[in-house]
This record gives sequence, C-alpha cells and structure tokens, in this order.
Amino acid sequence: MNFTSVRLITADFERLVSFYEQLFDQPLTRLAPVFAELRTLGATLAIGHTSTLAPFGGEPGAPAATNGSVILEFRVADVDATYQRLAGWLSGALVQGPTTMPWGNRSLLFRDPDGNLVNLFTPVTADAVEKFAQQPAA
Repeated sequence: MNFTSVRLITADFERLVSFYEQLFDQPLTRLAPVFAELRTLGATLAIGHTSTLAPFGGEPGAPAATNGSVILEFRVADVDATYQRLAGWLSGALVQGPTTMPWGNRSLLFRDPDGNLVNLFTPVTADAVEKFAQQPAA
C-alpha cells in the first residue's frame, strides 16, 4: 500500500486554491471546476469543494479549525529563506516561526485560510538529513 494524497474539503474553494498557489508559487492543476491538485514527488495535495463529497454519499465535514490533530507537512530546501519570502504574507496566520525541533527538522508552522495547520520544514541534523537523503526537497 502506498500513501498517495491528502484532500482538503472547503466551502471556499477559490480562496484555498489561491492560498496554496501563492504559497508554492505555482498553479494547482484544476481537474474540475471544484477540484484541484498539487502533485509532489511524495504525494498529492488535493483541494475539493464541499460538493465533491456528494459522489461518496458524504456530508461536509467539521470545519478545519476544529481539527488540531492533523498537520500538512512539506519539505523545502531552506525553511529560513522560505520564511523570509513569506513572512509578510503569513502575518496573522503564523503559529511558530522557524524553530529547530527535537527530531532534527527546522520547521515553520502556520494556518491556511480554513485553519488547517501547515508545516514547512528542512532537515538540519545529520539523522534528519539522512532520513530524507533519497528524496529531493521542493
């Protein structure tokens, strides 16, 4: 079994897609008017409008801001440089500026417009660098 993707469900599709396009400085691939994807080497971030749950027989989930147990994580080449690029844009959404975590990653934590926690990180200790050695950073 291979982990493939995470899908964010949102009532404000255009706002959330625009946020991630600006964050990653690239357009997301729109596969339908209410569904978009950002493909990376490791997995895909999908964004769907609440209406995309209907084919599954589902109802919109709880608002993301109520979910404190999930963090979307993206490895970047230099989290400090990325923070410098995004600092003004992230004002008000920042949870924690660049901090070296006990497990060896330097991390930047913030919330997207729906309240989802997002972590951008760069491995900085020898063990953390080794862990990700076979996968290039975005």
